[in-house]
Amino acid sequence: QEHVVESGGGLVHPGGSLNLSCVLSGNTFSTYSMAWYRRAPGKERERVAGIIDNHSKKSDDSVKGRFTISRDDSKSTLYLQMSSLKPEDTAVYYCNSLSQLYDWGQGTQVTVSS
Repeated sequence: QEHVVESGGGLVHPGGSLNLSCVLSGNTFSTYSMAWYRRAPGKERERVAGIIDNHSKKSDDSVKGRFTISRDDSKSTLYLQMSSLKPEDTAVYYCNSLSQLYDWGQGTQVTVSS
């Protein structure tokens, strides 16, 4: 069964940057539009950015201009470049298809704090 593995999270100061990666096992990655999601403490999971291909992508208003989503289908890998991080970006970050076809992975913790 295919599964996703997220990595790259950590603790950063406000204004800092992090690069997240998500690798999908199996060979269906290129078939689907993908997305990054996050769940902040006490909140529901929300989508922050989605991508069809590297020329068609969309970010939530809360991260627009700060986060960039991209994909490498040859590596079955989804990326999220995050800059100008804010404390409110603190969350566990997950990847999945836009239609959430895959089982959720463990996610990767991003903590923004001074």
